[in-house]
Amino acid sequence: MAVLNLRPLAGGRILRGSQPFGLDAAATSGFLAEHGIQAIVDLRSELERSLVPWLVPENVNHDGGHAPAAVVPPAVELINNPLDPNAIAGSLQAVQTAEDLGELYLGWIRLRPGWVADALRPVAQGKRTLVHCSLGKDRTGVVSAIGLLAAGGTEDEVVADYAATTTNLPDVLKIMAETWRLSVPSTPAEYFSPDLMILQSPEAAMRHFLAGFAKEFGGVGGFLREAGLTAVEVEALR
Repeated sequence: MAVLNLRPLAGGRILRGSQPFGLDAAATSGFLAEHGIQAIVDLRSELERSLVPWLVPENVNHDGGHAPAAVVPPAVELINNPLDPNAIAGSLQAVQTAEDLGELYLGWIRLRPGWVADALRPVAQGKRTLVHCSLGKDRTGVVSAIGLLAAGGTEDEVVADYAATTTNLPDVLKIMAETWRLSVPSTPAEYFSPDLMILQSPEAAMRHFLAGFAKEFGGVGGFLREAGLTAVEVEALR
């Protein structure tokens, strides 16, 4: 398998995608090298990371023994920057409309603006960065939207990128369901139903988020500076 729902943003400086489904150590190293990834920003909770961890080959000690497997190769920085949707603003079960979904996203950045800044900092430092959560849709979508705006993208470009996930969702949801059922057999099948709004990626959700963002925070540069990036880092995102 692979990192799914994968695509570049901001001139290729940001890659957005899903978690690394079914990648063994060798495939992980090959994937990172193929895409020239210098940093991974993992937005998942500790539980999510434990179900689908990042793996790389074991390193051999100078005495010929095997050192414990590293999480990432030395050239790649792994940044665990979790946001657990079940433990922060809003209820996933309460999301019934596209506007509810956009409002959920706004709740995340109201309470955790620094989470966005931390996710984009390696990009500002010049590292080709993979940003991902589980599906590569919601948490990744929020960070990607703000990152794309900071890089000079238009609202329509942000919306189009977010909605592009729609065509990838059937495959991602199928593999996600298989992954969870192996680790948590009691997980109900309807948990992964594409009929659930929380598992959709409609344009209206992102437009609601962007309208609320502009109203509450104004420009993206000011938001990111307030969230913890320096003026130099914000400028470097352009």
